[in-house]
Amino acid sequence: MDFLRAKSIAELLALHAAVSEELRERNVLRSANNPTGDLAEYLFCKAFGWAQEANSVKAFDAIGAGGVRYQIKGRRLHRRNKSRQLSAIRDLDGFDILAAVLFDDAFCVLRAILIPAEVVRDHSTYIPHTNSYRFLLRDALWLIPGVIDVTTDLRRVESGEKDRLAIPLLP
Repeated sequence: MDFLRAKSIAELLALHAAVSEELRERNVLRSANNPTGDLAEYLFCKAFGWAQEANSVKAFDAIGAGGVRYQIKGRRLHRRNKSRQLSAIRDLDGFDILAAVLFDDAFCVLRAILIPAEVVRDHSTYIPHTNSYRFLLRDALWLIPGVIDVTTDLRRVESGEKDRLAIPLLP
């Protein structure tokens, strides 16, 4: 991205702010925070027709058919940080399914998954000083019975396909 090298720091920050504002106008972002979480919520809700909850709801981010509560998390794997640790989970009993996506450095979908809450509970570690749970989105999770790979579904939304997809049936 040679055109960026010619920009001053102030110009780069102004460009970043303008891009973020445009993404908010397009309803991709809902906050002024790091876009990873908002992008994850947008992709899952658009793919499966879930209704996003208000930002202030603690335990889940969206509601799907039949009242299923989804906690949605995203993690961007950066060339400087390959950690797959998702942001803190505050309440393991407040959602039915964890919807999680790994993005590459350029925010493109690498892998996406739907994980039943009981699997999340079994693979989480309580962290006392933050009063939350740590969960790593390891490749082995895709092999657990009851977990559903939805990478293709999110990539369809990412590529601009407009049709809403049906939510896969969980066993």
